[in-house]
Amino acid sequence: MKPGMSLIKHYLQFKDLRAEEYAYLFARAATIKQRFKNYEKYTPLVDRTLAMIFEKASTRTRVSFEAGMYQMGGSVVNLTTGDSQLGRAEPVEDSARVISRMVDMVMIRTYEQSKLEAFAANSRVPVINGLTNEYHPCQILADVFTFIEHRGSIQGKVVAWVGDGNNMANTWLQAADILGFTLHVSTPSGYEIDAAVAGVSNKNCLKIFKNPLDACRGAHLVTTDVWTSMGYEAENEARMKAFADWCVDAEMMAAAQPDALFMHCLPAHRGEEVTAEVIDGPQSVVWDEAENRMHVQKALMEYLLIGRIG
Repeated sequence: MKPGMSLIKHYLQFKDLRAEEYAYLFARAATIKQRFKNYEKYTPLVDRTLAMIFEKASTRTRVSFEAGMYQMGGSVVNLTTGDSQLGRAEPVEDSARVISRMVDMVMIRTYEQSKLEAFAANSRVPVINGLTNEYHPCQILADVFTFIEHRGSIQGKVVAWVGDGNNMANTWLQAADILGFTLHVSTPSGYEIDAAVAGVSNKNCLKIFKNPLDACRGAHLVTTDVWTSMGYEAENEARMKAFADWCVDAEMMAAAQPDALFMHCLPAHRGEEVTAEVIDGPQSVVWDEAENRMHVQKALMEYLLIGRIG
């Protein structure tokens, strides 16, 4: 790490922030969202520039960061591996040294967490994880905020994860550890969550179930993801067979708390990881969840660039 870099705060995984910082971010996100709904101009990031680097395709991540940065008065530079040196021979460390001299913040959506960390280690500005194979902290930031909006504090609650032990599952586990709730996980054999990847300190926040219906029992939130994430397309046929019994349906939701919510980070495949009845039903909050990506990320960018407000 170069001189002067030690004070930079990055957001590379969910456990990079403390519970007290999350309480602040959720409060800020609520305020920023209300201003947005009231058409109140709020531009604390005037003359600030966000570079967005995409090695994985994106819809919600790009729109939420780009729209959010513009709404806060800043500007955006959008880079992909096809239109920059990132997809060629330049070391990621060199790209970081150059890009971070020209912008105020960098959001990266890529494959290996190690690449994101190498970039951050050589960056002069805050770096945000827009998604890696291992973690998706901005999505869980939005998911927890959405739960709080609808049901209040998530502390002491039960979240059921049904499906692949992927980057979303890893990040939910970190959130359970930090925010004080319990994560019920049910995955097919061979697709288990790896607690070592999440690196949690409290193993009691995780409970594993072979039967997905059992994982949903008593849950306050049931959530899932696609069976085949980006980068694993070659496994699609095998995954379709392995995950056949891990489709979130009305029976699973009925096993959860009567007022349980359903979430999905999207895009969704109705009839695979979730039935249309559930995702389009009254317990689903997936559209609020998707919109809230923008609001929590605005609060996050404000925090990383400016610090606490008020």
